[in-house]
Amino acid sequence: MARFDAIWLDAGGVLVLPDPTVLGPLLAYYGGSTDIDRHRRAHYAAMAVKSAQGADERDWVEYDRAYVASVGVPDEDVAEAAEVLGRTRTALLWRWPIPETLEALAALAAKGVPLAVVSNATGQIEDVLRRSGVCQVGPGRGVSVRCVVDSTLVGVAKPDPGIFDHAAVHFPGVPRERIAYVGDSVTMDIGGATAAGLVPILLDPYDDHAGAPFERITQLGDLLDQV
Repeated sequence: MARFDAIWLDAGGVLVLPDPTVLGPLLAYYGGSTDIDRHRRAHYAAMAVKSAQGADERDWVEYDRAYVASVGVPDEDVAEAAEVLGRTRTALLWRWPIPETLEALAALAAKGVPLAVVSNATGQIEDVLRRSGVCQVGPGRGVSVRCVVDSTLVGVAKPDPGIFDHAAVHFPGVPRERIAYVGDSVTMDIGGATAAGLVPILLDPYDDHAGAPFERITQLGDLLDQV
């Protein structure tokens, strides 16, 4: 039997990443790699540091330091490179679609799984996902989802569980214990989804949270046999 009746998704780190085609050349000046896989790895390494720190949505200082170190910036240049990254990695730069996520989204949609996006964002995320061909509400280039909830537009942000109420209205009759919420932040996503009564699942492709007391997957496609 299927375990989940719906899947809700965070945007950053699950659907899209900070654009490595921009950040690679930016950090190459400081000795960083331009390899896309290095930058993908850097995001999750930095999110693990941010989660361990318990940092809220406004605090990205340690994320930026961990990111630039992960792509190979030498110790003596980490501080300045991290400052440059922090100034450049704006909300609009979270736009690079994760290839295996796109494949999994298409497969989930083909199975008729109801989908939603719930994201801490700045009012931009629905347009970004549409332009990037990831997803949209209704027909379009990407997968159709029931809603895209943007924290700035609804006035409440994770880990406050109230943000999930804005998605729940689009899923009448679906029990929350039958809804998976996939994110990449222990503080924001695991904490918020747990408080909201959803099934929280951390996207942890590099096993940065081995032994953690919550469910983890390496890619979104891992849920295909549970819906």
